[in-house]
Amino acid sequence: METIEKLDVRVLEPRMKHPTIFNWFDNLNGGEAFVIHNDHDPKPLYYQLLGERGNTFKWEYLLQGPEIWEVKISKLTPEEGETVGELVAKDYRKAQVFKKYGIDFCCGGKKSLKQVCEEKGISPEVVESELNAIPETGSATTRGNEYEKWSLSFLSDYIVNMHHSYVREAIPTLYEYTTKVARVHGGRHPEVVEVAKHFVNIANELEAHMPKEERVLFPFIKQLEEAQKSGVKIDRPAFGSIQNPINMMEMEHEAAGDELAAIRTLTKNYTLPADACATYRVMFSKLQEFEEDLHRHIHLENNVLFPKAVELEKEVLK
Repeated sequence: METIEKLDVRVLEPRMKHPTIFNWFDNLNGGEAFVIHNDHDPKPLYYQLLGERGNTFKWEYLLQGPEIWEVKISKLTPEEGETVGELVAKDYRKAQVFKKYGIDFCCGGKKSLKQVCEEKGISPEVVESELNAIPETGSATTRGNEYEKWSLSFLSDYIVNMHHSYVREAIPTLYEYTTKVARVHGGRHPEVVEVAKHFVNIANELEAHMPKEERVLFPFIKQLEEAQKSGVKIDRPAFGSIQNPINMMEMEHEAAGDELAAIRTLTKNYTLPADACATYRVMFSKLQEFEEDLHRHIHLENNVLFPKAVELEKEVLK
């Protein structure tokens, strides 16, 4: 039986916790692992590892509280391949294949195809054959590929004007529909009461999230791009590195994505009951439209804008 070393993070000084974990991880060979033992969910560490080490590890919860949390951190072998987010960033049409198999390419897009297929019990060969069947000519030059060519300033503005605007317009309408359907149909269909609660969580998350991007993160990305164009170096920002706000944004993306996934599960993939009224039908249609928009929105940030901004910062910081 395999013996895996366990690191009890609780006994370490606060300032030594993350450096010690990183040191343990860096000393692993591909395929090796260790377990961290903690008194709270170490999710922020996941994002720091992702930001600083990229798609080089697997994160598995062994215990999830309330008093003790244990996570097995494994170092991946080099042949794990491109991430699903990178595949979609190159050709957005591949998103349809991932959606078909329930593979998250936006919030969870930093995992390799092999990794996500293993987690979902799907044959990676089957998914790969469908991805390879997408023709390379004609429709390949669609907007999904254009995003890669845009300046980061233009892409930031596009996200605000297209996706943030859509979210702000959609939230009041969806709040009205989900509340009404929960009130009228909640007795016979208790799941719609839960749907309404999940939607409130999504609305609250995004309404707090978008202004942080618009006031802090996106203006800094524009500043980086301007510095590059002018050939000047800029001072390190108050938040230390762009990776810090990006980690926070990705955590919040994942929280919103989890709420939408819960709605999809509760509604059995938006399957209408026989007694669904017109409002019920419109609610499902609008929720699916909202999910589709949010997936593209988060994909553009997590898989296109943010990775490019991290590389740009390395080039222009003093």
